[in-house]
Amino acid sequence: MLWVNLLVKIALVSLLAFGAFSGLQQFEGKAFLWRLVTYPIAALAIPVIWAAYGRRWAYPYFADILLTLPFLIDTAGNALDFYDSIDWWDDANHLANWALLSGAIGALAWRTRTGPWETLAYVVGFGAVTAILWEIAEYVAFIRNSPEFATAYTDTLGDLALGLTGSLLAGLAAALAVRNRPA
Repeated sequence: MLWVNLLVKIALVSLLAFGAFSGLQQFEGKAFLWRLVTYPIAALAIPVIWAAYGRRWAYPYFADILLTLPFLIDTAGNALDFYDSIDWWDDANHLANWALLSGAIGALAWRTRTGPWETLAYVVGFGAVTAILWEIAEYVAFIRNSPEFATAYTDTLGDLALGLTGSLLAGLAAALAVRNRPA
């Protein structure tokens, strides 16, 4: 899992740098300098927390991969111009990426003594909060001064609903996994 984790992180940083500095049309107005700064911070959250706690437990590779994948998928979608060429791409990303992102919390909870209901609450709560923060960041970074502003309210509500649904699906899966984990 170490190599998969490293490949995901290397691919993320490489695509971010490409997006920020290539000058290609599909990256214009997509806040790629913000992404270049913030996405690696998110991708380093688990390694930093793990190191800060003195490496007292086995490294949570699966959770780290799940946490990083949404940022890679978003960046790859921009690099391949999917957001502008595939109508449903943004919606699919809000659903799938929040399932992955929230699934990282579920994977961490599986390693603890957290029960199924608590796990469900942590996963869905994390997903809901991060979906809200994401939409606020989108607004600040590029929606308020873009042609998308006229339809932003409806899009934001849809994105929040899809993010919450993805989080709920991940929470249910994590709760089942916790309920069935070996003693």
